[in-house]
Amino acid sequence: MPTANTIFPIHGPVDLLTRLDSPDPETKLKALREIKNQIIGNRTKKLSFLKLGAVPAVASILSSYATQSDSQLVDADVSTSSIIVQSAAVLGSFACGFDAGVRAVLDAGAFPHLIRLLSNLDEKVVDASARSLRMIYQSRLAPKYEFVQEKNMEFLISLINSECENVTGLGASIITHSCQTSTEQRALCDAGILKKLISLLEGSLSQKNATLESLAAVFKKNPEVISKFVGLENERAVESSLSQRDSSLESPGTVIKNNTESVFKFVGPESGSALSSIIELTKDRYARTRLLACMCLVVIRNASPNYLQDMGIKAKLVYLLLELLDDPGQVGDEASFVFSSLVAGKKDLQQLAFENNAINKFCNQLQKSQLHPKRLQGVLLALADLCSKLESCRLTFLSLKVLNQVIDALTHDCADVRTSACICLRSVTRSIKNLCAGYFMNEMLVIPVIRLLDDPSVSVQVAALGVISNIVVDFTTRKSTFIQCGGVKQLVQLTKSMHSTVRFNALWALKNMMFLADDRCKEGIFLELTGSLLASLISDPEPCVQEQALALVRNLVDGCIKSIEYVFAEDGTLLDAVGRQLHNVSDEVGIQGMYLLGNVASGNELHKEAVLQQLLAQADNGAQSFVIKFLQSSDSRLRTAAVWVIVNLTFPSCPGAFGRLVQLKNAGIISQIRNMVNDSCLDVKLRVRTVITQSMTFGDGLT
Repeated sequence: MPTANTIFPIHGPVDLLTRLDSPDPETKLKALREIKNQIIGNRTKKLSFLKLGAVPAVASILSSYATQSDSQLVDADVSTSSIIVQSAAVLGSFACGFDAGVRAVLDAGAFPHLIRLLSNLDEKVVDASARSLRMIYQSRLAPKYEFVQEKNMEFLISLINSECENVTGLGASIITHSCQTSTEQRALCDAGILKKLISLLEGSLSQKNATLESLAAVFKKNPEVISKFVGLENERAVESSLSQRDSSLESPGTVIKNNTESVFKFVGPESGSALSSIIELTKDRYARTRLLACMCLVVIRNASPNYLQDMGIKAKLVYLLLELLDDPGQVGDEASFVFSSLVAGKKDLQQLAFENNAINKFCNQLQKSQLHPKRLQGVLLALADLCSKLESCRLTFLSLKVLNQVIDALTHDCADVRTSACICLRSVTRSIKNLCAGYFMNEMLVIPVIRLLDDPSVSVQVAALGVISNIVVDFTTRKSTFIQCGGVKQLVQLTKSMHSTVRFNALWALKNMMFLADDRCKEGIFLELTGSLLASLISDPEPCVQEQALALVRNLVDGCIKSIEYVFAEDGTLLDAVGRQLHNVSDEVGIQGMYLLGNVASGNELHKEAVLQQLLAQADNGAQSFVIKFLQSSDSRLRTAAVWVIVNLTFPSCPGAFGRLVQLKNAGIISQIRNMVNDSCLDVKLRVRTVITQSMTFGDGLT
């Protein structure tokens, strides 16, 4: 027996790998245990062993001894089982929270062996294999499990029904990772998985947490499944219970006491208490369980707004998530993401959070040094959602002097953090008051955002373009700052990107920059873009890109006669591209195209005649003009835009108005307008009457 002073030798990675090759089972077993002990929670050690090929070596041992175990059946040697258990544990340790380890385990072919060992007769082998597989299924790299197939569903059900805690947890983890479509959600529901998952909410801590995560995956964006889970009677019972709790709410910061007794009496002890069970878990002693219960309730509320409408439960969720933000570990890192999901796009919840000092809470987090990248990402996203709709939130954010911390995050090593910082800035820069004051058009903000346009991550580029789209809106005369920093050149370069999302957002930013821009600014932007590039973007394969390109040109030609001349550059390439594109487009693209032509038609006689020729290009060949199709559109915005073009072409004081009126009449366009005098849209009706009035200046031009 070793004494208290006995020192066990710690072997290096190379020595341990050599010992794995030993023919002596006991030597193998000791080496496996030591490797496991060295790499648990130590990324540096994991990397060292990975580089030396430890994972394939351990996977080979697992495969070899698993085969021996199968052949020996009940009489499997103790050392065989122990080596399998330790091999599985080592592979699980490599995979735990470490994507490089997960990839190595999968590449080594260990995954199917671990799955096969779940049916082993030795409970310890089954438990170790399930634990290892759970580690793998915590990673996005884990293989998707196609449980819609009948055999796979049967296997999944067997996991969920297992008496082994790690096996049931594995089944729940597989659901969390692999349930991604409404078809898969319905399949799980139809297979009776929900009922079993509900029962696991009463299980161990590990089972509760795994079950809450899997339920969130099954519920996500699927009101049908949620309705089956809750039941129509449950809704009334739970809302009644929540109303009782609401009456005990003394202040927004008070934890609302859950009263599930009436729910149990109303709906019974089985599935009727399902939703109330999740609500009850928001009071659990363990922070992670409280967080996952909140996440599940948020998913339910986002997918089925009819549930959980009580102000008490909303206040409780806000309070709990802000409280969980103070957790120093993983729970605190993840709380911000759940909070974002709760308030995103919902002004009432943003206001409620604002009243609970959420802005101050998240800004205090930003002021802490050396935040974990995931926590920093979550805090930035939460602030982005809080500031997305309410000016009061934006002004409070700016008053707390944390803008510099967000700007610093633009240069963070993690791409997700850079993206989140941009998304946060995009929300904050929606502040009309501060845009008008030119608060955001300064080099401290502009330069790092422009640099992100060269970021290797497309997500970062798109997010940076979102910020630029806001700060270049012309509420001030400070656009020169952006131009001098090379912003326009970068935006034009991104309009040539292979990614349509990047092209779309780059054009959006240029469109905003062109809005009410002065002649010098327009000229500078057009020289960078060129007519030929704009023409190609108008003909882009993606309709969303076409729309933004037309909107940009619409802003370009808006204003004085000199601005209109841009569409006639390069022998009218740009105007011809507009005319060609409008022959077969969606309503959204058509609206921008017609307003563009309307702006050109507000110019001189040359401009008006050029527009008329575009309108009549098809009519000259005996086909119906696209204008008639637009005038007959069910979209009132498109009808309005189309009539505006005719108004500008037939203004009576213009020398060629009568001749254009005759040509429009011969093409059937005036006849169509005459049929629109009682249009359901007031704007259309007023513009139609303007055309009729103008035509009557030349006599009865409509007959």
